Amino acid sequence: MSTTAAPLVRSFAPQFRADARVLVLGSMPGTASLAAAQYYAHPRNAFWPIMGALFGAGPELPYAQRLERLASAGVALWDVIGRCERAGSLDSAIAPASIEANDFAGLFAACPGIAHVFFNGTAAETAFRRHVRGRIALPPLHFARLPSTSPAHAARGLSAKLAAWQAVKAAAQRTAAARIDTPAAQAA
Repeated sequence: MSTTAAPLVRSFAPQFRADARVLVLGSMPGTASLAAAQYYAHPRNAFWPIMGALFGAGPELPYAQRLERLASAGVALWDVIGRCERAGSLDSAIAPASIEANDFAGLFAACPGIAHVFFNGTAAETAFRRHVRGRIALPPLHFARLPSTSPAHAARGLSAKLAAWQAVKAAAQRTAAARIDTPAAQAA
């Protein structure tokens, strides 16, 4: 039995603009993403093909352009876990006692218009519930778990995942439309 600790891995900075309306949360970037310094960099991860279908932010675009398209649509991107010990890419390999959540109080202060939080799979939702919710004051938010885009979760095909992820686009559009209809926006 080895007593060597799993490597310490760190998440990326959040990708957002102050006018973000929707937040998509993963758990922790996998090894391909960490090596590329890009969210969802594994070539078989369905995230960018889905973002391409929803927001024109597909994998054929350079990474910076994909991020800008999401930001322009009001979508912020981050992970629940800021750092942890994990051997490999699987969420199941994360050492639970090593988990440190990202600074969500800071993110919600920087993006006061976020109204919807979508979890990219069960691991992200579980980590948020255990390490964030109840530990900080949260603004009024709508939460929803979506099927994981990870290639490790191949039980659903791309079309089924895309159908579920349509909720992200609908939330971003709904929230944008609600802002346009507010008395303050009409007075401007």
